[in-house]
Amino acid sequence: MSKILVIGANGQLGSELTIALREEYGADNVIASDLNIPENNTEKFEILDVLDNSRLTEIVNLYGITDIYHLAAMLSAKAEEHYQFAWDLNMKGLLNVLELAKEKNIKVYWPSSIGVFGPSTPKEATPQESYSDTNTVYGISKLAGERWCQYYFEKFNVDVRSLRYPGLIGYKTLPGGGTTDYAVDIFYKAIKGESFDCFLDKDTTLPMMYMEDAVKATIQIMQAPAESIKVRSSYNLAAMSFSPEEIYGAIKLHYPELSIAYNPDFRQAIAESWPQSIDDSQARIDWGWEHKYDLDRLVEVMLTNLEKILVTA
Repeated sequence: MSKILVIGANGQLGSELTIALREEYGADNVIASDLNIPENNTEKFEILDVLDNSRLTEIVNLYGITDIYHLAAMLSAKAEEHYQFAWDLNMKGLLNVLELAKEKNIKVYWPSSIGVFGPSTPKEATPQESYSDTNTVYGISKLAGERWCQYYFEKFNVDVRSLRYPGLIGYKTLPGGGTTDYAVDIFYKAIKGESFDCFLDKDTTLPMMYMEDAVKATIQIMQAPAESIKVRSSYNLAAMSFSPEEIYGAIKLHYPELSIAYNPDFRQAIAESWPQSIDDSQARIDWGWEHKYDLDRLVEVMLTNLEKILVTA
């Protein structure tokens, strides 16, 4: 029986992934961890700073952990503002997990990002193997992390698996400091009847994904047979691509009074260094990845669920 530790369980991805893992493996077999215990928590939860290696080891030994989903990281926009701590958290945390996995034969999931790509990377249908000259702290740490993951697999046979997420959009948690977070915030503004101030230019197209698809892909790659995982750095992953103007237009069909202003800030340069669309055919061939949500379906499900939360709040 798998015993799973989720590190960074309070985050945008972690909160939804933890729920899905408990549904899949049973609540008693999934231990959530983060810096703080969430309010009204009734399931197994441990306080953990992944930089504290002794505490990490203690939890792994206590529960007999077989699988670690290591999600704790500082995202792109915040990392530019706190670059030294972002590097320490994103790198040392991963190395702590990989070293422990080597010692105790633990399977590891670690998320990478389209942030590994840079200004010279092909913008359209970015291939699995592509030149990367990433120029952000977040991207540098993710690119280095990919190399460490492959190194630990090749040198020590650590079963580590990874996905390069596009921008993730969900309704259950607030944005967490990413460059694509505008695509979450705009839904809140629409429902609240507020104008939306966008920090990207209207035509800045980026790859995006609804959270349910991201969670499904994460569990699917971890459940795939080891021989099916041909990429041990990180797999490209894709669902849809759109610009702020395109998602604004799609939401405006439901909320005609929604207004938008474009005031690009430092995040514009980050977005311009990333691809506009991703070729994820390798993931589709190797372990059967398929996405479910396009832009129209994304807008429908986001508005339906956020209306229930915000209107009754």
